[in-house]
Amino acid sequence: MHDVKERRFFDLCIDVYVPGRWYFKTPIHVDGQPLDDPWVFTDGVFIPDPGPLRIPLSRPGKPLDFTTTGVGVAPVLSPRTAEVFRALAPNDVQLFPVQVEGQPEPYFLLVATRTVRCVDEVASEEVQLWKPENGQPEKVGQYLAIAGLRIDKTRVADERVFRLWGWRPALIVDGELKAALEQTGIVGGQFVEV
Repeated sequence: MHDVKERRFFDLCIDVYVPGRWYFKTPIHVDGQPLDDPWVFTDGVFIPDPGPLRIPLSRPGKPLDFTTTGVGVAPVLSPRTAEVFRALAPNDVQLFPVQVEGQPEPYFLLVATRTVRCVDEVASEEVQLWKPENGQPEKVGQYLAIAGLRIDKTRVADERVFRLWGWRPALIVDGELKAALEQTGIVGGQFVEV
């Protein structure tokens, strides 16, 4: 493993500019029942197997290698993209098969099982924290908004894929994983260096 200061990290997010891209609704159980908490997939911890799930389309379109469900809730990967995560980051992820509406082969819901407290509040462009006056006491001290996200690499150990403490939207991957995904020709995801 490289010296942590030399390692590069990226926020893997959806590429909204893919022409004719599909969009997903929130996953549901195969019997059509809603999930108790669809946000559990972004907690950055190991979770129990949710059982068979399916993902309805909110807008049909071109099948992609990387998409998120609902409003950025959980990453969904094509089989070839899931294989890269399985091979390079087996200790950092869980992959649950899901049935995507209209697709014969299973796709995979990605759960990053590790959380790192490493947001660099000084180097990031703008950081806003939840305050008591925001009316959500359980979130006080967590991040309300971050623009121009930067992380403190010295706080990252051997993680290759992780969530950020206090900031669920970001899915961080290291440079080696990014390179491997790009070699597969990943479509639907974009990498923003942090």
